[in-house]
Amino acid sequence: MTQLERRIGVPGAVAIGLGAMIGAGLFFVWAPAALLAGPMLPAAVALAAAIAVLNALSTAQLAMRHPVSGGAYAYGRAEVGERVGFAAGWMFLTGKTASAAAIAVIAGQHLWPEHARWVAAAAVALLAALNMLGVRVTAWVSSGIVALVLVAVPGALGWAAAGPPTAEPDGVLALLPPASALPSGDFGFVGGTDDFGLVGGSAAGPFGWLTAAGMLFFAFAGYARMATLGEEVREPRRTLPVAIVAALAVVLALYAAVAWATSARLGPDLIFSATPLADLVGHPALHAVMLGAGALACLGSLMGILAGLSRTGLAMARNRDLPGPLSRIAARTRTPVLAEAAVALVAIAAALLLPAGSLVAFSSTCVLVYYAIAHVAAMRMRGRAQRLWLPVWIPWLGVVACLGVVLTLPWQGVVGAAAWLALGLGARALLPR
Repeated sequence: MTQLERRIGVPGAVAIGLGAMIGAGLFFVWAPAALLAGPMLPAAVALAAAIAVLNALSTAQLAMRHPVSGGAYAYGRAEVGERVGFAAGWMFLTGKTASAAAIAVIAGQHLWPEHARWVAAAAVALLAALNMLGVRVTAWVSSGIVALVLVAVPGALGWAAAGPPTAEPDGVLALLPPASALPSGDFGFVGGTDDFGLVGGSAAGPFGWLTAAGMLFFAFAGYARMATLGEEVREPRRTLPVAIVAALAVVLALYAAVAWATSARLGPDLIFSATPLADLVGHPALHAVMLGAGALACLGSLMGILAGLSRTGLAMARNRDLPGPLSRIAARTRTPVLAEAAVALVAIAAALLLPAGSLVAFSSTCVLVYYAIAHVAAMRMRGRAQRLWLPVWIPWLGVVACLGVVLTLPWQGVVGAAAWLALGLGARALLPR
């Protein structure tokens, strides 16, 4: 069996999207972003949000035209060409698998910092198993997690606005596991020093805020999860655009509030915090609750990412861009079980072996290239009837923004992503399909 079943409506699609976006980025990305951007952090947040809006609009338009699994892999293949589609799928699988590994490690830092990597491996295995039970299970679990997180996060923001003590610098962190101690290996790529010395207000100089925008984009990219599930939503031409725009609107407002709270209340201590949202709350018990909420949010985000990865792998396997067995769908649950298992194994290996900060940088590079290809596909939509409501300048601006930010990301990640893409395209050309 190789066909999925349409079981998800607008509420379920929104829940999956929110679960993917209100996750690790919201609870983690502020420290490396503040380190890179310095006082330009608000500008970095605004740029990342603007890129997210452009990407979401092009994705929504393409999803209306191509309501199938695979996201920009399917869009690029249909509108531009097979090689371009493969490049999108290859970068999505690579970047989002790195993202899944990073998110799992971040969840481990919230739950059990001393053994974060083993917690990460267990979390990936558990959530992949839940995804294999069916897309409705994915939607139900995502809905429950989002509901809990949307209670906890406004509570932390209210605490920050009211002005009670935070957990930094001397509050409760001395009594709890050292979650605020950032391993220098995780962020060595941004400054090249172990003491986080700032140059010109940021670790990366006057243009560090552009690099920070690329890092922050890691936190906004969850709306792609809804597009990759296009074959499993009811009335996709209506459901997908509504779900993508609605979920992104909620997330933009929430991220703006968290950016203000963490930078205003934690101040210079922000760059040393591995759990910045939790560190807004200075009461020991409430701080522990926020650590739990952060872990839950990471797990919800991770579950959505694993589901999206398996669907992209399914679409690529159908076209023989990946091994054919990955296209197998379980008859009872209607899920791509082999693709889900393969993605989970790779993510577990990355979580155990690679630092979270470097995974985030590499993921941002790959995913921005993926969205650049989606914008190219939106430009190439055949015939005026398929353009619908999308102004032609949006995908053009989206391509420029995505590729421009990629060029400011750490060169190691950019070179690594380019080499990996070349390897994938070369293998596709040489191996029998």
